[in-house]
Amino acid sequence: MDETPDETLLDIGEVARRSGLAPSALRFYERKGLITAVGRNGLRRTYLPATLERLALVTCARDAGFTLAEIAAFLRAGPSDAVLREGMAAKERAVDERIAQLTRLRDSLRHAAVCDHDPLVECPDFKQAIRRVSAP
Repeated sequence: MDETPDETLLDIGEVARRSGLAPSALRFYERKGLITAVGRNGLRRTYLPATLERLALVTCARDAGFTLAEIAAFLRAGPSDAVLREGMAAKERAVDERIAQLTRLRDSLRHAAVCDHDPLVECPDFKQAIRRVSAP
């Protein structure tokens, strides 16, 4: 790639600033094949602006419990990758279960915020709500 600066490219510092990720994380993601630098501006890697969207996807997937290997496979996958699709369906079910658990936790906290039982942890409604949180 041309070594002259291109105004449409973002250097690693700008990508780090906009994504909230450390430059070392960006280099690590690059080694793992999650993002690709398209050139250099001096000694600094440069990236296409679309890299920010990819990093948002990577961050979202990591927050949802995907491993970097799973994310890399997802980024490379085509529509005919049946194994990947099965894995994505399984992950979707796990995310749904986690959402349901967090919803139950939220409901328990809502009750706790307005409950006047003393002590709060002995409130029968609160105890029941907490039991529901860990239920499948």
